[in-house]
Amino acid sequence: MSRAAEIVRETKETSVRLSLALDGVGSGERRTDIGFFDHMLDLVARHGRLDLDVQVTGDLETGGHHTVEDTGLSLGQALDVALGDRSGIRRYGHAVVPMDEARASCAIDISGRPFVAVEAELPHGSTGGFDHELTEEFFRAVANTAKLTLHVTVEAGTNAHHMIEASFKAFARALREATSIDPTETGVPSTKGTLTE
Repeated sequence: MSRAAEIVRETKETSVRLSLALDGVGSGERRTDIGFFDHMLDLVARHGRLDLDVQVTGDLETGGHHTVEDTGLSLGQALDVALGDRSGIRRYGHAVVPMDEARASCAIDISGRPFVAVEAELPHGSTGGFDHELTEEFFRAVANTAKLTLHVTVEAGTNAHHMIEASFKAFARALREATSIDPTETGVPSTKGTLTE
C-alpha cells in the first residue's frame, strides 16, 4: 500500500505544490522563499522520516502568513490522503526534544477531530523572514486539514530560533510515531471502528 499524496493548491495569495510519502527517508526539496521556514520543513522531513517536496510562491510582499498557512493546510491535506482509512497505524505519538537551553514537547492523536493547543511564550520578532507567531499558525493549519488532535508546548527557552526548532522537531518525531504502522494492529485503532467519520 502506497502511503503517499500530492496536493496542488492555487489561490490569489499562493501557489502550493506538495508531495508527501509517509514511509520515506527525508528526501525532497522545500522552497517557500522564507529561509527559516524552509529549514523547519527540512526538519519535519528528516525527523518525521517523510519524503516531502514543497514548492510555494506567495504574496511575500504582505508578509509570510499566507505562505506558511497555505503550506500547512496543504501538508495536512496530504497527510489526510496518505493515511487513508488509518488502518494499522499507531495513532498516538509523543516526543520531547531539547535544543540547547530550549525544550519542546508534542503529543499527537490522529483522531479525526481537529484540535490544537499551542503553549509557547516566544519572543516577538522574526527569524530568517519567519514571524515567530507563524509557528502556531502552521501547526493549526496542519491539524485542521489532517484532522489531528495536536498539543505543542515550548517548555523552556530564551532563544526564539532554538524554541521554534525544538517544537518543529518534536512535532516531526511525534508525527513519525503516530503515523507508523503497528504490526499488532489488525484494523483501525478505535472502538468506533473509524477515525475518518
